Amino acid sequence: MSLNKLEKIYPSNAQAQRERFEKAKEKYESIFGDKPQRFFSASGRSEVGGNHTDHNCGRVLACAVSLDVIACVTPRDDSIIRVKSEGFPEDEIDISSLEAKESELNSSAALIRGVAAALNRMGYKIGGFNAYTTSSVLKGSGISSSAAFEVLIGNILGSLYNGGEIDAVKIAMASQTAENEFFGKPSGLMDQMASSVGGFITIDFKDLKAPEIKAIDFDFEKYGHSLCIVDTKGSHADLTPEYAAIPAEMKSVAEFFAKDCLRELDKSVVLKNYEALRRRCGDRAVLRALHFFDENDRVSRQAEALEKGDFDKFLKLVNESGYSSYCYLQNIYANSDPKNQGMSLGLYTAKSVLGDRGACRVHGGGFAGTIQAFVPNDLLDEFIKAQENLFGEGACHVLSIRPVGGTEVDLT
Repeated sequence: MSLNKLEKIYPSNAQAQRERFEKAKEKYESIFGDKPQRFFSASGRSEVGGNHTDHNCGRVLACAVSLDVIACVTPRDDSIIRVKSEGFPEDEIDISSLEAKESELNSSAALIRGVAAALNRMGYKIGGFNAYTTSSVLKGSGISSSAAFEVLIGNILGSLYNGGEIDAVKIAMASQTAENEFFGKPSGLMDQMASSVGGFITIDFKDLKAPEIKAIDFDFEKYGHSLCIVDTKGSHADLTPEYAAIPAEMKSVAEFFAKDCLRELDKSVVLKNYEALRRRCGDRAVLRALHFFDENDRVSRQAEALEKGDFDKFLKLVNESGYSSYCYLQNIYANSDPKNQGMSLGLYTAKSVLGDRGACRVHGGGFAGTIQAFVPNDLLDEFIKAQENLFGEGACHVLSIRPVGGTEVDLT
């Protein structure tokens, strides 16, 4: 973990971000009555390839994006963490107790306590602090506001009490623990890793204790395309069972062969055992497993295409990923709520504008979240207008890749 200046974190709009931090400092002072001493930032993320592969030890292609959550912070000399996030009630957590609390399930308090507990288990020091946070990573926008918040808390504890010596991978792991064990949402490690590490990366989770991370040097703008994320404005309420079913069904196929996860299997073994698997696990589980194998392989081919500058092949693979998620992974709408299919409408609208150019797919967990599109710049205005006509003004976000992950910020 490092200390970075605004110009490195926000290469295209450093002055605007300085003004944002100044406003956050004023808000901190009005709440806590003193001046903040330290400043932090953690980015949202975009999954580019590897839809629902991380939880079965697969590969992903992801990037940190230009939307982030920032914090103004002062350390305390006790075990109390007070966090006031813009638009939300203040959390006050006493980390002298590091047990998960049922009363904190699905809350930001659970994430704060969970990150502190996970870092403490790893042998790192923890302590209290006051913080005011404000975020451009809209909650429920599919850019992973929860992972950005977790990574932010990890960076604060890392800098205040560990001299900035906790590396980005450890902070990501602690963040996942917080989300899984304390918040109560089963998830893989991709969101937290992309937010924590930063840049444009591939991550191979074959060894969960030591994920293999590789940076990719690629700029979509050089190829005349923009990365767009469209918020379809669906509600994530009551969707945890839908999300949880995906890794559970994939792992049920692995367990049929006495394996812990699908990464330990070869697709050919599944193809040879269709009849028994369909009886034991059900057709949807088999289809989701087949998606995993194809998507896991697709990530490697996407990375190779980008490294070779073969952008047309990359776009073809993005569209293939979207098709597989729609037909086989089946995370475009919730079976429990078939009347609401905003993502399907968003994808149809995207295809109507793009035709045989660009690419579009589900983005992230799915069901009621966002779609992703790589839009030729000459179609960008038309694309934004079409999506915002469907989902409302501000629904379409044009993003850039952020070079820095979770970090302490140098405002001098």
